[in-house]
Amino acid sequence: MKSAPAPVARPANAALPALVLLFNAFIWGTSWLPFRALREHGSHPLWSTVFVYVCGVALFLAWRPRVLGELARHPKLAALALAAGLTNICFNWAVTVGDVMRVVLLFYLMPAWSILLAWALLGERPTAGALLRLALALAGVTLVLKKPGMAWPWPESQADWLAIAGGFSFALTGVLLRRWRGTPATARTFAMFLGSAIVSTGVALAAQAAHLAAPPALANWAGWLPWALGLAAALLTGNMALQYGTAHLPAQTASLIMLAEVVFASVSSVALGAAALATGTLAGGAMILSAALLAVPMRR
Repeated sequence: MKSAPAPVARPANAALPALVLLFNAFIWGTSWLPFRALREHGSHPLWSTVFVYVCGVALFLAWRPRVLGELARHPKLAALALAAGLTNICFNWAVTVGDVMRVVLLFYLMPAWSILLAWALLGERPTAGALLRLALALAGVTLVLKKPGMAWPWPESQADWLAIAGGFSFALTGVLLRRWRGTPATARTFAMFLGSAIVSTGVALAAQAAHLAAPPALANWAGWLPWALGLAAALLTGNMALQYGTAHLPAQTASLIMLAEVVFASVSSVALGAAALATGTLAGGAMILSAALLAVPMRR
């Protein structure tokens, strides 16, 4: 998961933070590939999320064992852990079973949810510009969801609902990061990894009991374990890259670069046959991304 920006500092190499943020966007934009590889080895997306984030927690503790004490001093981060866990469950499940481009675009309705959540949780009343961005994003979602012959656009699949729920949870994660930005960055990041591991385990067990998910493919561990370890290391590295990049670039620059995740996801999924190009999807996606770009704070 992504974490809160830190105060901007000047690096020795000005291009390095931008390249590091592009690396993070590439990891998240192509994360659907290893999740689908895990599914091919018999691992349900929920159990894949468990494996990946349990590995991530172990790697994080090996790197910074004292983070447990930092997290214990800030129990309010439990809400952040829950929001991050729901985000990862929804996104990982959606990109594994759905059209990747469609999922990513619906997920990036997140700036629209942020407007409503910031109003409810932070007391930030939306401006006219914010309401315009909200309307633009919702219009874009209408185009993405609209299918030929459909009377009214509506999420038509499990992946659609998961992507929308994941974007809402991600927006909530971002609002909580802003609300508790005074807590240590490592504690926030670890809370997000730990929350993803705990929440995904609980949901996976519940889904298995309800016969909605197959049991973990423990017998085939040699097939999925390398993918899980590699993905966990990549996500942890990407999060560290995100923290470095946002600490050394202005917020508006970092926000623009991170939108490259949509480009990486779209290009890779179309090239590998995991997404289909459609006029409505492209037009709606342009509107959603425009709303996200307009949400980037610009300075004179």
